[in-house]
Amino acid sequence: MGREILHCDANCFYAAVEMQRNPDLRGKPVAVCGNQEERHGIVLTASYPAKRRGVKTGMAIWQARQACPELVVVPPDYPEYMRISGMLREIFGSYTNLVEPFGLDEAWLDVSGSRELFGSPMEIAEEISARVKFELGITVSIGVSNNKITAKLGSDYKKPDAITRIMPNNYEQIVYPLPVEDLLYVGPATSAKLRRAGISTIGKLAECSEDFLSRRLGKMGLVLKTFAMGLDPTPVHPCDHVQAIKSVGNGCTAPRDLVNDDDVKIMLYLLSESVALRLRELAARCSVVGLYVRDCELASFTRQRKLQEPTCSSAEIAETAFDLFKRNYHWDMPLRGVGVRGSELVDTTNGVQLSLYADSIKREKWEKIDGAMDRLRHRYGYLSIQRAIVQTDPLLAAVDPSQHTIHPVGYFAG
Repeated sequence: MGREILHCDANCFYAAVEMQRNPDLRGKPVAVCGNQEERHGIVLTASYPAKRRGVKTGMAIWQARQACPELVVVPPDYPEYMRISGMLREIFGSYTNLVEPFGLDEAWLDVSGSRELFGSPMEIAEEISARVKFELGITVSIGVSNNKITAKLGSDYKKPDAITRIMPNNYEQIVYPLPVEDLLYVGPATSAKLRRAGISTIGKLAECSEDFLSRRLGKMGLVLKTFAMGLDPTPVHPCDHVQAIKSVGNGCTAPRDLVNDDDVKIMLYLLSESVALRLRELAARCSVVGLYVRDCELASFTRQRKLQEPTCSSAEIAETAFDLFKRNYHWDMPLRGVGVRGSELVDTTNGVQLSLYADSIKREKWEKIDGAMDRLRHRYGYLSIQRAIVQTDPLLAAVDPSQHTIHPVGYFAG
């Protein structure tokens, strides 16, 4: 017998939790939004009445209010969302130990070995749906299939509170007409490339030649064709599966617009310190430094550079990122935020081929200074010691990048 995979997606999760604990919100257009004063004032989740009025995730609050003047804006309560998410996973875990979270509100379940105990995959999905509704007061949409990619397409197919089974005998009928953007890992940039080539549906993507997709999208084109054909051998990793961290990054929205090079340099140093700290915690150095830039119209770009030698020096990471910025941005408009990433990590316990030209002694001294700063901050708090360059702008200096550190784990990791 083949695999049986469920993808469970809590409908409008943040908004659903808020409506569950405040029933007066039910039936109203509700949006959970970030803090406007901290410039995080965007829609994180909207209820279905709000979505029907044109409110979308990622909109600025003022845009959402223009689309829906009656919008009820609620601040996020992440500890509560984490608590409900944990309870949701407990329900999933009572049917199988193979539960792979995909964010707080989504998870894949491999129920191939659960049929003797709990019945068919559809019966398990129906029982999970009923339990979530009864025990947590929210709803889930569930996709049932023989692989993770198609199961996710199933959970997205009908919302809210629906169960969709997609198998080889009905795959083309259900999936092929769907827009290509519905496929996991087809983001805005990839979608634009595909649509320019006349590929607007998953069916057209599945029928494309491998040579054509490889020329357009590289190796990822072949992966997406495989997904579009309904094929995905990726296993469901259990919750305790630890995936290797392949990069460490940090980015945040600045408390004000960044209007010159000095502003950007301050932010890059702040972010690089947190990236370097995380590298040292992992006993790792990065071989590649990446830069992320987003302007006030939310247009963005990324650049990266290979280092002569791996490093966990915050100064070296910051200066590399700043040089990337200087070479690639020409101040068409102010910036809203920046990000720094270290990738191609190497273990510090392994030997590294030294360059004849790199200043290894200087790097070692900077890493020792970083280590001393780590110890001071651990004992006396983050703001106990800061670089002089940061103190030139009190508003930017107040940013604590340790609250924004991201340890990304992708679908293909592990």
